[in-house]
This record gives sequence, C-alpha cells and structure tokens, in this order.
Amino acid sequence: MAEVTATEGRWTFDGDLLRIVPGNGRGVRRLRRVLGELEVPLEAVAGIAYEPGKKGGVLGVRLRQGADPLLQAAGNALDDSSSPYRLNLDRDASALAEYFVDEVRNALQIEQVGTGPVDRYLLVGPGVPLRASGGEGSVTFDGETVRLDWSWMAEQAKHDAGAKQFTLADIVKVELHPAVGLDGGHLRFHIKGQPAPPKPKHDPYCLSLWGTKKESASAIAVAASVVARLPHPGAPPAAADVPALPEAAPAPSEPPPAGDDHEVLLRRLRELGDLHKEGILTEEEFTTAKQALLRRF
Repeated sequence: MAEVTATEGRWTFDGDLLRIVPGNGRGVRRLRRVLGELEVPLEAVAGIAYEPGKKGGVLGVRLRQGADPLLQAAGNALDDSSSPYRLNLDRDASALAEYFVDEVRNALQIEQVGTGPVDRYLLVGPGVPLRASGGEGSVTFDGETVRLDWSWMAEQAKHDAGAKQFTLADIVKVELHPAVGLDGGHLRFHIKGQPAPPKPKHDPYCLSLWGTKKESASAIAVAASVVARLPHPGAPPAAADVPALPEAAPAPSEPPPAGDDHEVLLRRLRELGDLHKEGILTEEEFTTAKQALLRRF
C-alpha cells in the first residue's frame, strides 16, 4: 500500500482504491471537512501528478469527466485551495509523493483504465442529511427530499410562496453559482412543470449565497449530494424512450471463440514484460501482476 500524509490530510492507495482522508487542523478548508473521507475507485482516475516547488510540492489527481458528482455540481465553485483532489506537501515528502504517483500510474496501465468521459457516477456523493444556510434562508436534503425555508431577510416573493419542499423526481437540474466579489451567488433547483425562473432573489426554488466560506462549503456539499442521486447527464436514454426493435430469432448456442481472449492475454503479458524490462515493475510486482492476469483469463 502507498501512503502520503500531510497537514491537509492523508492519501492511501491499495491498488484498486484511492482513499482521501482530510486533516483536522485549522488550516484545512471547510469544504474538505464537510465532504469527509472520499473513496476514489481506480477506474475513475484519468491521471495523477506531483508538482515540486521551492518549499514543497502539490500532489494532484485528475478524474475522468462525469465520474464525480462533486465536480459535476461544483464547476467553477471549486478552487484549488478547497479541492479535495490536491494535497500540499512539504519538501521532505517528495520521494513518497513520487512513489505514490508511480504506484497509481502502474495500476492504471496494468488495468488499462481509459481517460475519456463516463456515463455514470463512479464516486458516491456526500452523505446525508445535509443543511446549508444562505443570506435569506436555508436548504436541507435528506437523500430524498429538498426543503427551502426563508428568513426575514428573504424577498417578499419568497415569503409569499412559502417554504418549498420537493423530491428528487421533481428536479430537472441543479445550478450552483459561487459568489464573486460583491456579486452574490446562488443554489437553484430547476423544477419540472415550473415556468422559466425569474432572478434568483425572486425564485422560490433558489437560495441566494453571500460567499462566506462556511456558506459556500455547505452549499457545494448539498448540490453534489443531490446531483449524485439524479440521472447522469451522459447516461443513455431509458429503455422506455428507445423504440423497440423486432425480436430476433435466438442464435444457436455455441461456445464463444477463444481467439480474442487469447490475443488479449498475450498483449497484456507483453505489456507487463515491457514494464518489467524498463524497471517500472520490480520482480515481485511483475510476478504478482502476471499471476493475477493468468487467473483472470
């Protein structure tokens, strides 16, 4: 197992799973603490790198497009300082970081993980229940139902509409915009059957955000948790939406040809051999990987 520890947290990798545990120091961004421990399966990883600097370096992992509901929901609301996928390290941790990178890259190559987009979420969203407060009220989510409540600071239009409660089945889209400078942000839910929403401050399905760190972190977590439970935007259409094809006559039952599997096995073995010759895999790592490959086929 590979492991790297810093003030901001601890990363471990066991060959199949990258586990990210946030630190509990005062310098750790609130969003990282709200999200808690993250489990990133290898198939969700597009790349990993260590960038050395004068006083230390940064270990960063890049995920495949569409794999993470957090990135899908947060968009540009997630900056480098609050991203759980970056870890600032001291200079004396550079050797460990480089070893960590090599371990993940070797696993990606052996398992032939692609780097392209995916059509389903490979990470789970933040756990529930969750609550986020804004300048005019609050939003809560229990895994099934979203509720918006208003404080005395909300616009009259929102007070007139009253508290709003709706389920995941009612939601078409989640829209999150961070506050920038004096421009406020918002967390908005687009609801089925509702007309085009007015300005955020008048929309009873929208919580305005003023941009405090506590407020922004909680809003991002709520948005990601809801998005994780909605249909993936890249998913193929449901079966009910696809015209039915005439049923074909059943093909005669024959054993599948072994030629393709044999070719794949030989190609994988050659790749492992190349990694071993180049010194990327040790003798022990090469033997273990080869045995696992042979068992699989």
